[in-house]
Amino acid sequence: MPARRAAIALFLIAACAIPALANPKKGPKSGAAHNRPAVYYASRPEALEFADDLAARRNLDREWVRQAIGQAQFLPQIPRLMLPPPKGAPKNWRAYRSRFVEPVRIRAGLRFWEENQAALERAEREYGVPAEIIVGILGVETIYGQQMGNFRVMDALATLAFDFPSAHPRAAERASFFRRELEQFLSLSDRSNTDPFGPRGSYAGAMGLGQFMPSSWMRYAVDFDGDGRIDLFRSAADAIGSVAHYFQGHGWVPGMPTHYAVQFDNARLQLDALLAPDILPTFSAASLQAQGVVLDEAAARHTGPLALVELQNGGDAPTYVAGTENFYAITRYNWSSYYAMAVIELGREVAAARAR
Repeated sequence: MPARRAAIALFLIAACAIPALANPKKGPKSGAAHNRPAVYYASRPEALEFADDLAARRNLDREWVRQAIGQAQFLPQIPRLMLPPPKGAPKNWRAYRSRFVEPVRIRAGLRFWEENQAALERAEREYGVPAEIIVGILGVETIYGQQMGNFRVMDALATLAFDFPSAHPRAAERASFFRRELEQFLSLSDRSNTDPFGPRGSYAGAMGLGQFMPSSWMRYAVDFDGDGRIDLFRSAADAIGSVAHYFQGHGWVPGMPTHYAVQFDNARLQLDALLAPDILPTFSAASLQAQGVVLDEAAARHTGPLALVELQNGGDAPTYVAGTENFYAITRYNWSSYYAMAVIELGREVAAARAR
C-alpha cells in the first residue's frame, strides 16, 4: 500500500501538472473563471455537512475539505447532460457507429498503434487483453488523448454529487456514486499535497487518455512505462497498461471472442425471453439454440454463458449478436451494448488498416 500511495501521489503531481500548494491546509485555488456569476457550494449546508463527514472518516483536515468543497462551482449544464434521452426515442446502431468508426479515429488509431506497439504487445501478454480492444477504448474515449475534456473535475464531481438531476430514473443511486467519487478525488489530492482544482476532464469527472474515474485510478492505474509515476494524461504506456488492468479486473477471459454472429429460426424464436436479461451473459449455447437462435459452429462450441444482444437501427431491422463474457467486460467501462460494439469495431478497423 505505501508504494501504491507514492505512485498515486507522483501521478497527480506530474501527470496532472497541478501546482503543489505550499500548505494544502490553506485551501485550493479556485481555478477558471466563468461567463456567468459563479454559484459556490459554500452556500449549501448539505455540501458542507458532507465535507465534515468526509474529513472525519478519512482523517483529513476539516477546514481544507470544507474550503475545497465550498469553492467548487455548480455547473448548470452538467445535470442536463446526465439525463437519458426521452422514452421512445429511436436508437440507431448505424448512426452511433458512424460517430466512432470513422476515418479520423482510424488514422489516429493507426498512428497510436505504430508508436506504442511494444506497450500494446506487452499489455496483451501480461493481462490477456488484445491490442485492438485497448486501441478501440482509447479511440472511442478520447481519440488517443486529443479530447480529454475541459471541465474542472472538482466542479463536475461536486455538481453531480449534490445536484444530480432528480428526473433521472436512478437519481439517488447515481448521486451516491458521484459522492463516493468526490471523496476519492479529494483523498488523492490530500495525499499528494496538490490542488484539487487543477485536473480537467469530462463532464462526469473522468480523466486522462482512458477517462478513468478517481476510484478506477486507485484500483487499476499502473506505472506501465516504469518511470516511477502513474501518468494517465501524458504516458500512452501507462494508459495502455491501466486499461488492460481494468479489463482483467472486470473478468476479461484471454483468448475468448467478444461475440458471435447469429441467425434466427423464426418458428421457434422466443425473442422476449432471450432479451430479458439484457446484456448480462445468461444462456448456454444449447439454450440459445433451443429458443430459436441459429449459431455457427464456433458459437455452438462456446462453453461460457452468452447474451442475445440487440442493436436497434431506427426504423430498420435490428442487428443481433451473441455476446460473451468479454463483450460484457467491455460494458463495465460504459454500460451500453452500442458502446461495446463501437469499441470492438473501431479496434478491428484500425487493425485492418495496420495490416494493409
